[in-house]
Amino acid sequence: MVLIEKDIDWRLRVFDSMSFPTLILRPDKTIIAANEIFLKQINAKLPGVVGRTCKEIFRRHFSYLYFPCSEKECPLTKTISLKTAQSVLMKIKDPDGSERWEDRVFSPILGDDGEVKYVIESFRDVTRIKTLEKMYSGVWELIDKVVQSSVQAIIAADRSGTIILMNHAAEELFEYSAENTTKLNIEDFYPQGVAREIMKKLRDENLGGRGKLPLTNVHIVTKSGVEVPVEMTAAIIYEDKKEAATAAIFNDLREKQAVEKKLMETQSQLIQSEKMASLGRLAAGVAHEINNPLTSILLYGNLMQEKLEKDHPLRKHLDYVLEDAGRCKEIVKNLLAYSRQTNPSKKVFQLNTLVEESLRLIHDQKLFMNVTVVKELSERPIFINADMNQLCQIVINLIINALDAMEGTGTLTFRVYQDEAREKAFLEVVDTGSGIPEEHISKVFDPFFTTKELGKGTGLGLSMAYGIMEENQGRISVKTTGPEGTSIMLELPSAQMPKDVLFLSIG
Repeated sequence: MVLIEKDIDWRLRVFDSMSFPTLILRPDKTIIAANEIFLKQINAKLPGVVGRTCKEIFRRHFSYLYFPCSEKECPLTKTISLKTAQSVLMKIKDPDGSERWEDRVFSPILGDDGEVKYVIESFRDVTRIKTLEKMYSGVWELIDKVVQSSVQAIIAADRSGTIILMNHAAEELFEYSAENTTKLNIEDFYPQGVAREIMKKLRDENLGGRGKLPLTNVHIVTKSGVEVPVEMTAAIIYEDKKEAATAAIFNDLREKQAVEKKLMETQSQLIQSEKMASLGRLAAGVAHEINNPLTSILLYGNLMQEKLEKDHPLRKHLDYVLEDAGRCKEIVKNLLAYSRQTNPSKKVFQLNTLVEESLRLIHDQKLFMNVTVVKELSERPIFINADMNQLCQIVINLIINALDAMEGTGTLTFRVYQDEAREKAFLEVVDTGSGIPEEHISKVFDPFFTTKELGKGTGLGLSMAYGIMEENQGRISVKTTGPEGTSIMLELPSAQMPKDVLFLSIG
């Protein structure tokens, strides 16, 4: 198509009015045109530029610059060979020491044959853009450091629920690697249905406001399938009032809950100790007050029994009186034992020996007729420093209780073991009875609490055991209970092996 001169003038005016320096070059790199802004930048006239190569112009006017002019690196050469636009970003240091960034863009003009006929080279100052990029890059770097160094687990997901961010704390909590987040969905981190429920709450303006979730306790699921209690807060990220992403922060509650549980147990033990101490003082007072008149009843009752003939009609009634007075005497004896203030007579002995000695002291072996006794004793000697007679009294009481719970049939297991790290020794007495009802567990160590029929128990056995264990710096507790049976655990401090103990190996 033939261009009239008017059209050529119009194109030249457009070329000259461009806001950034521009050259038009032939494929042989000679300049055929330069706009006014370029000529002003190098302080030259058009005749001094046209016909020269770009390399000559840059060496003459920008000798302080490095520009890739080898055929391999030259963007102009690539533009001609690939027939597509090329660009190169340069950091320029001017003679005055100031720095600026320049983006040089090479655009091909194709002829009718499809080959590159001319190349337009534009010089664009992008210093302001690069400065802003650097500034925002620093901000994002800082934000990333804050997120990654946070002790709280932080995750973010896009609209589809795909994880797009996970900090180091989140990797540890969820047991996933941030490198594989593209395959993870937010629903993988919660039990079934919980993620949807959280999104429902996030969209509820009546909770924390639109797109905000106040501190909430939930369970998350780790890669290994473990459910972990956490407290979390979350938010929806909006773009143009549309949901673009979600972010959430998590705090692992396992350690906090463990501390709270330990604190509650400690408080419960303290309350129990105070209660037992108060009841002990009350029991001592009651026992002393009853003991004197009871002694008189037994004394004069026995005198009357000696005076009455065996076939006297009142003899039978007197026997009942003395029998019940004898029971009262035993109760008073137990009360005084329960409220004892004396120090136990301690010695060092093996925990295995406590089991053997307690079983030996039960004279009525008929109690074990239909009961299988299993002794899981320690192969290594475990020593404790305690009053053996007192502990035997506890173990015998536990055996009797276990036999009653099993109604004479079942398996009675004695388990002895040690926690060397904590320097604790343990004895468990395990039965296969029907277990302790949940509502009774907190009362089993209370004085006078019993589930036995009237006349078959005083309810002082386990409360005495509680007091004896405390005197020996130990603890008694219900380890487990249920329809399959009950395990009562005795916990005592470990002791060093006595120097005068000699072990002989035979073989």
